[in-house]
Amino acid sequence: MKNRQTGFFHYRDSRPIKAGKFLVGLLLLSSLLFRPFELHAQELNKKRLYLVGGGALTGYTVLLTGLNQAWYVNYPKSSFHFINDSREWMQVDKFGHAWTSYMYGLAGVELMKWTGMERKKAIWIGGLAGTLFQTPIEILDGFSAEWGASASDLIANSVGSALVISQELAWDEQRFLFKYSCHLTDYARLRPNLLGSSLPERVLKDYNGQTYWLSASPGSFNPDSFWPDWLCISLGYGANGMLGGYRNWWYDGNGQVIGSYASLPRYRQYYLSLDIDLQKLPVKNPFLKRALKVVNCIKVPAPAFSWSERHGLQFHPLYF
Repeated sequence: MKNRQTGFFHYRDSRPIKAGKFLVGLLLLSSLLFRPFELHAQELNKKRLYLVGGGALTGYTVLLTGLNQAWYVNYPKSSFHFINDSREWMQVDKFGHAWTSYMYGLAGVELMKWTGMERKKAIWIGGLAGTLFQTPIEILDGFSAEWGASASDLIANSVGSALVISQELAWDEQRFLFKYSCHLTDYARLRPNLLGSSLPERVLKDYNGQTYWLSASPGSFNPDSFWPDWLCISLGYGANGMLGGYRNWWYDGNGQVIGSYASLPRYRQYYLSLDIDLQKLPVKNPFLKRALKVVNCIKVPAPAFSWSERHGLQFHPLYF
């Protein structure tokens, strides 16, 4: 197996798997839009349960089979093994795993409640959707000589699920919202094969442009507060200057350096901004209300402060 620490390997997240997981999660969320506008069933509706379970199982089986045929069969197999990639991409990819798992969980809980499943069962089964759906990919990685299962990915997946489940059990709603935003950066032009060349690829692959947010409204915890429950305070995390998982030079198959931006600094950035909980807006139209719930996993563009060791404190009139 090639050494992941030197960069002398294929990057895991340069594959279509990340996009596949993201798209399946988005499809699950979007399915809520086209669900009949009935309230959650008051008792178990087996037809709905079979529809949701069968659709999810079929769709994910097709995805895994397609990924295995398109990707894993082209690389040598090995005995199951783990790798330590906890430092890769300055942990931005771990936030991505957790957010994807969170997104799956939101859709899973809603769909389980729609089937009329008992409340706690719906929360646990639906909330674990992200962990359940992403774990088989780690297993496929674990049997590939080129990669390996990642314990830190599994932990991140579990964190996303736990954030959904704990809040649903405590409040029957999400008061701490896990959100995503992104913008295009110039780094992708330096390594388009790794960070993406087209717009969709750059959105999914270029970690330099991704920011992950935790948004919460003080008004959600105190109904008598002057603070509107739809207006959130949001903390964000991102990183910049990354042209590789660990460092900014890379190698060919013989271990020779074929590209280097070693002088380019890599640094973390932390953000403070405002956000909107779209589910709390006074919208009456059922379809629009559901649409806002679907896109509520994306942070609303807003003014923001950022801090990094490289640039110190900065103000952004509008940041996304």
